[in-house]
Amino acid sequence: MVKEPKITLVGAGPGDVDLMSIKGAKALAKADVVLYDALVNEEILSLAPETAVKIFVGKRAGKHSMKQEEINQLLVDCALNYGYVVRLKGGDSFVFGRGYEEIDFAASYNIETDVIPGISSSIAVPALCGIPITHRGVSESFWVITGTTTSGKISDDIYVAAKTQATVVVLMGVNKIAEIVKIYQKEGFGRLPIAIIQNGSMPNERYALGVINTIEEQIAEKGIAAPAVIVIGAVVGLHPKFQPILESYEFVDAE
Repeated sequence: MVKEPKITLVGAGPGDVDLMSIKGAKALAKADVVLYDALVNEEILSLAPETAVKIFVGKRAGKHSMKQEEINQLLVDCALNYGYVVRLKGGDSFVFGRGYEEIDFAASYNIETDVIPGISSSIAVPALCGIPITHRGVSESFWVITGTTTSGKISDDIYVAAKTQATVVVLMGVNKIAEIVKIYQKEGFGRLPIAIIQNGSMPNERYALGVINTIEEQIAEKGIAAPAVIVIGAVVGLHPKFQPILESYEFVDAE
């Protein structure tokens, strides 16, 4: 007997299994099918029943295993044929996760849907690395921007954000770092602190700290690659290891 079809979008958080919500874990424990992305820590799959069908539908730049339209249809097919489907996404499903597209498609088939938010890497990863994205007297707001749009180009929002004093968090933007550096340099922010954090919240986390003018050197030296979160703004200067870096480059404002 086929169960009543239902789809729940679950945000798996930034990577560390313990950062997934209790509600998300409870949903996984009842799943008949789990469709999961590339950024999901596969240890989280152990929270699903052994009998659950687990399907990898991950997408990464240049290595798309399945088109979004195909994922949408697979979700619906699994729900109609198996019952309860958990769509597991890294971070939060509605932060560059295309989650709304998926539940909207499911709704067109009159399938019940639910959303369980996850901790977004845009906030959690800087925090775990010792960088607050806002701080009184330093930053009054923050932007979260995708580094690469569907067209493959850098987001136009970065050009606008670079004109402000806001903290800017860029997701999926490591391959665009040279362009980001030029944008900020053009605005006169060559000395602005910046951090690149790879595999945030995970045991293999590593990061590069510097200023706009030097960060490309730091990335190359430390071999930083995707997946990584870029944090730009004065708040990066609050990182406990930033001041020695600043002094080593002799970037001391003349007053």
